[in-house]
Amino acid sequence: MKNWIWLTTITIAVIVSVAGASYYLGVFPTTQKQKLIVSTTTSLYDTGLLNTIEDTFETKSPIDLQIISRGTGLAIKLAQDGDADMILVHAPSKELPFLTQGYGVCRKIIAYNFFAIVGPESDPAEIQGLTALEALTKIVEAGRKGQAMWVSRGDESGTHIKEKELWKAANFTWEDLRSEANWYVEARKGMGGTLILASERFAYTLTDMGTYLSHSTSSLITLKLLISQEKELLNVYSAISVNQTRHPHRNFDGAINFTKFLVSDEGQQLIGKYGKDEYGQPLFYPAVKLLQETNNPLAHSIREYAFFNGAECPVEYRCGRPELYG
Repeated sequence: MKNWIWLTTITIAVIVSVAGASYYLGVFPTTQKQKLIVSTTTSLYDTGLLNTIEDTFETKSPIDLQIISRGTGLAIKLAQDGDADMILVHAPSKELPFLTQGYGVCRKIIAYNFFAIVGPESDPAEIQGLTALEALTKIVEAGRKGQAMWVSRGDESGTHIKEKELWKAANFTWEDLRSEANWYVEARKGMGGTLILASERFAYTLTDMGTYLSHSTSSLITLKLLISQEKELLNVYSAISVNQTRHPHRNFDGAINFTKFLVSDEGQQLIGKYGKDEYGQPLFYPAVKLLQETNNPLAHSIREYAFFNGAECPVEYRCGRPELYG
């Protein structure tokens, strides 16, 4: 008799628990957020911009952003291997093969700023006031005399790729320069680590403005801004979704939705405002509306530097998403 009463009590308790849970789930349905892995460059991540974007985006979307920060070369490699859903990078020369080799689709330019050449306050190579290419020539001359040092990221990041392009434009062979170990040093670190090493060694380096301003304002470095805001130092950021036909398991729809947010008025405003209060100027500038201007010299420079065959994304790589391109 006691066993029967005990079993009946347990059965009733289970029924009540199940019924209660069913009622709760019916009234308050739960949805598991879908994961979106974004492989990105360190300059976007280290400045904190992506944290701000993530906080806003996730309040409006059933998507959980998971951000992996690497140099551009490694960020692209992760996506090529199927370990990310999209990339946010700043190296057009590497982005084009990512599209043409079938790994990426739906490229959208989202922002720009400028690289900068920074160095010790004493400016031993006397580059302030020169063009970027003139400055690099002076740094090489001073370095070979033992009067200056250069710290390179040396990591195939977007900044490192830009550096190699600049050395070539200044008529130097990068492979030869890196063998001159007495003045040319490879940090093989992210942008923040490279800046700190350059500051410690009173050396020159190439940096994106966002990371430079955040580290300089935080007194992590004592490097002086010497050259920026010129065409040769233009720095353009793009979002590219991983091709669903190459990696069907990736969250293609989520990548497209996040890209749409980045190029929306709200997303562009977040980009344009970030850093103003803390640094007195934005760390990045929104690119979408600028690129709609036909006669703007800066827009022309961005098109010249970062467009492929006259488009930010050639038609054959737009993957049936005309709404992204107006």
